[in-house]
Amino acid sequence: MKAAILEAQNTPLVVADLEIPTLEVGQVLVKVEYSGVCGKQMEEISGRRGDDPYLPHLLGHEGAGIVEDVGPGVRKVAAGDHVVLHWIKGPGIDSAPPRYNRNGETISAGWVTTFSERTVVSENRVTIIPDDMPLDVAALLGCAVTTGLGIVFNNASLRPGQSIAVFGVGGIGLNVIQGAAMVSAHPIVAIDLHNNKLEQAAAFGATHTFNSAKGDAHEYLMELSGGDGFDATVDVTGNNGVRQTAYDSTSNTGKTIFAGVPYVDEQITIDSFPLHFGRRMIGSHGGETKPDVDIPRYVQLYKLGKLKLDEQISHRFGMDDINDAVETVRTGEAGRCLISMTQ
Repeated sequence: MKAAILEAQNTPLVVADLEIPTLEVGQVLVKVEYSGVCGKQMEEISGRRGDDPYLPHLLGHEGAGIVEDVGPGVRKVAAGDHVVLHWIKGPGIDSAPPRYNRNGETISAGWVTTFSERTVVSENRVTIIPDDMPLDVAALLGCAVTTGLGIVFNNASLRPGQSIAVFGVGGIGLNVIQGAAMVSAHPIVAIDLHNNKLEQAAAFGATHTFNSAKGDAHEYLMELSGGDGFDATVDVTGNNGVRQTAYDSTSNTGKTIFAGVPYVDEQITIDSFPLHFGRRMIGSHGGETKPDVDIPRYVQLYKLGKLKLDEQISHRFGMDDINDAVETVRTGEAGRCLISMTQ
């Protein structure tokens, strides 16, 4: 099978042919149709969290495809099932991660990878979807959509009329905006460096947008909130200064939610006094999504026309152009970027 391999940090991915290993207990072989490209892959390529001890290895953690075979013990899915591939643990066996072979060299992989024509994943990283759900948009349910909506519904527990500010409106941030609009939050503020992303955020429900390259986001938010701060602020960038601004812009009874991953050596300094009186800081873990519960609900919302998925896809690439896809995401030009394994 053809797969994209990260051989060294800060280098282009290498597309090569790998042997598919024999399935072990709890493993599922999936023919990948589409994979998303997430910020997590940018972090792995750049070494944002430090040196990578598992190189060379495969990448990708959101996708959609069709089950081709299952290993011993698998009961959750069967050959022919259409599935979403996700990094968040769901029900089922937590299998051993697979190891692939490239001309005698071992290529590592995690419990789910999606930058390949086929993938061996753990049973608890797949969720069945209806056969009539388009697999391109279904791929987005593996991370960006579920995380963004989960931040609103689970981490923030946002109520109608409560305020929220979102720093970084890429894949996750855009769906925080969409989720906040679903619960009638107000105001919903999108903050980003790119006007094209702010325009898209407005189309997804942002009541206010602010380009932080052109002014002080904290000053803007405090003025908009009457000096009280926001009920919820969400940082998706992982940028240290932005995380600080998010915390400083939160009301004394509000929640600061960190979804972005910082560089390994970066820390923020906070005034912890408000934490004694109701303010909260939360590190979101995929929006605390329960894949086998939430993904079917989101599929239904999509079919009812209440969840925008098609509108999020701005770029499509084939496997041979995967480095172009990575660069497009890195520059901030993309909405959601898809890799088609059959293109």
